Amino acid sequence: MGLDTASVKPHERLSEALSQEMAAVNELIRARMASEHAPRIPEVTAHLVEAGGKRLRPMLTLAAARICGYEGDHHIRLAATVEFIHTATLLHDDVVDESAKRRGRPTANLLWDNKSSVLVGDYLFARSFQLMVETGSLRVLDILANASATIAEGEVLQLSVAQNLATNEEIYLKVIRGKTAALFSAATEAGGVIAGAPETQIKALFDYGDALGIAFQIVDDLLDYGGSSAATGKSIGDDFRERKLTLPVIKAVAAANDEERAFWTRVIEKGDQRDGDLEQALDLLHSHGALEATRIEALAWAARAKTALNAVPASDLREMLTDLADYVVARIS
Repeated sequence: MGLDTASVKPHERLSEALSQEMAAVNELIRARMASEHAPRIPEVTAHLVEAGGKRLRPMLTLAAARICGYEGDHHIRLAATVEFIHTATLLHDDVVDESAKRRGRPTANLLWDNKSSVLVGDYLFARSFQLMVETGSLRVLDILANASATIAEGEVLQLSVAQNLATNEEIYLKVIRGKTAALFSAATEAGGVIAGAPETQIKALFDYGDALGIAFQIVDDLLDYGGSSAATGKSIGDDFRERKLTLPVIKAVAAANDEERAFWTRVIEKGDQRDGDLEQALDLLHSHGALEATRIEALAWAARAKTALNAVPASDLREMLTDLADYVVARIS
């Protein structure tokens, strides 16, 4: 049975194995997203936090710490920190992208307004730094502060290259390493650091998170052209309509003839999109094998993530993280 059709999925098994700690994380999140003076803060935050997300990033922090033998409770704070950073970036992303749907529900900026989304996101970033400091680890603070800066940098880089057909795969990798993989790798690395693990294990956990995050984003970009709305939680073709140069399009543009390049210039660079353009774009992606090439690349990053785990102690949790890497790409396997 494939991982995508298995009755209990890897992230669900991980959630079950970490259930007590995740309950403590959720309790801490609820306590810290409260605001005595601005009730809109918990309203907006709860809309996203309670929307049924997998809590993948905080679980990675908990699992990494546990794999390395950690027995304290600072990993609970770090897991909540990671979820706050993630939620803050989602609130900001939906404003930047003018999105109407997130996790299958209307976005916060649609239900409230852009100002609320931006300011509540800022509040959550501030809360995340308060939580980091409470661990007393300067190195953990450094890892998560760097990740926060890298995420913002990746988003700004994406803005500046998004509609430029000169954007190549190297630039794309920088963008997704910033906006997605940076938080995955910080989540796993911080777990190893708080556990006082050997440097080889900390590096392995970083490499796992980095490769997993890259695979995760490539799959997300691929599903935008070939998934279902139920699978992605957003509308199919959103990236095309938002004129994002994701990996499938970058590959198709690189192989395009003059006529095809003129099409991409019109719909992506100039934003002149008409009826039937999405279907034409899909035809070009298929004819140049761009979707298949993107799929192969996602599988390669998932394999790299699994290899990295060989350097950490064997355990049930390590096996779950290995299965998780397979699950991330199972929808396109």
